[in-house]
Amino acid sequence: MRHKIFYIITVISLAFTTLSCNDFGDVNIDPEHITGRDMDFRLLFTGVEVGISGTEWEVWRNGMIYSSTMMQHCASTQSYWNGDKYTYNSGYNSAYWDRYSGTGRNLFEVLNAWKDDESKINAYNMTRILKVMLFHRMTDMYGDIPYSEAGQGFINGIFYPKYDRQEAVYTDMLNELKEAAEALNASQANTISGADLIYGGNPVKWKKFAYSLMFRLAMRLSKVAPDQAKTWVNTAIAGGTFESNEDNAIIKHDYDSNDSSDAFGKIAVHSDPNAYRLSQTFIDHLKNTQDPRLIYIATVCENPAPAWSMPNFELGDTTYGKQLGMPNGYDELGGDTDISKAPNWPGLMNNYSVINRYTYGRLDAPTFLITYAQIQLLSAEAAHRGWIGGDEENYYKTAVTAAMQQFKEYGVSGISQEQTEAYLKANPYNTTHALEQINTQYWVVAFIDEYEVFANWRRSGYPVLKPVNYFANVTNGTIPRRFTYPESEATANQANYMEAVSRLSDGDKMTSRVWWDKE
Repeated sequence: MRHKIFYIITVISLAFTTLSCNDFGDVNIDPEHITGRDMDFRLLFTGVEVGISGTEWEVWRNGMIYSSTMMQHCASTQSYWNGDKYTYNSGYNSAYWDRYSGTGRNLFEVLNAWKDDESKINAYNMTRILKVMLFHRMTDMYGDIPYSEAGQGFINGIFYPKYDRQEAVYTDMLNELKEAAEALNASQANTISGADLIYGGNPVKWKKFAYSLMFRLAMRLSKVAPDQAKTWVNTAIAGGTFESNEDNAIIKHDYDSNDSSDAFGKIAVHSDPNAYRLSQTFIDHLKNTQDPRLIYIATVCENPAPAWSMPNFELGDTTYGKQLGMPNGYDELGGDTDISKAPNWPGLMNNYSVINRYTYGRLDAPTFLITYAQIQLLSAEAAHRGWIGGDEENYYKTAVTAAMQQFKEYGVSGISQEQTEAYLKANPYNTTHALEQINTQYWVVAFIDEYEVFANWRRSGYPVLKPVNYFANVTNGTIPRRFTYPESEATANQANYMEAVSRLSDGDKMTSRVWWDKE
């Protein structure tokens, strides 16, 4: 596949930087940082994109084990899949933070190398957009984070960065996107081309990416700062967001079991394929709404073993009527919460559906960073709130149609226009319940981007999920609201860590809310 050489080199570079930095404080340490004489920084740029697409370390822990089960896309009876029952694992909570120190180190190296190079103006501003993508996820997951002083160790000697308030982080990220988008110049020579896995160095596409990401960030403020949200939404629209699926920010992967593969797909079919099933909440919703996407989302395998554990890897049965979701909150310990005691127990675990192995459950499945369908759904909500013009129902229908057509990216024929129209007719847009309908659809559309699903659920309150009250949970039976900081921060960056924790409503716990998640 294209970019194979880039992938191999950047995986090596990511491994090197990850070994030398294991938290955002360590990003600031200067282990004789790479200079322009030693490195083609385009390779590090590729490494940042690969890292942002997700690697097995954090996707397995924060993405699948926690987020996918808390959001009831998946369910698990395994004790280490903590999100299913809201139990606590400090290392799994901090996995994204720990892993992204390496990506952050690469990012700051690139920014530092290109910031004053006029010939690299587009590449530099593309890197600024990637910076927002990285910190946007980080702050959404943890709240206040090192931001203004992150990566300043080898530049300004700041080895113990302060934690910026999330409100300030958001303000700066939105401004970064605006400045970067405005600075992109289509007349400049393409100095990055194949090193850019997303758009091949096309500044017009990157500009749309920046404004679409701005739209998403703006909507995060809908509960806590609606006036600011409205202003930034309109700034994004004026700048120009995605216009079709052709604009989607996608990273394509190799069919390989290392970091060049799709991380969610790797876990689903290779690393941990028998530890989870699709959630009853999710499957029931798809069936109740007669959703044609069901057969592209789910499959039933007689033996959902790892892809390399047997000669004939089983793709499973995608027949619509055979798909069955497993309820959340059960185990295999033989007591009252044993899965065999669950209502409608099908007799075997393998009668429950797993992630479809023709589409999402593939090592070479594409990673969608942000899509036209998502932006159209957010546009429907913004129109419903009276923040923008246009017909909210039309935005909604356009979003659903785009989401159905997205399956072409998985190499399958996808869903026909007739099927899409039948789905929209069976589930007509209802202005009275618009926010619920839009954001429940977002939950479906963003399946497998579990960080985004978790964030939008906290922002919108939809879909309505029934919490699990398992006996060992640490949230008093409520769905968690954030991830906890790495334990190492309490010693390595103690003063700044303690100040950040003091600003949390319930301390450094999964029940505290980030700034934009206002009750």
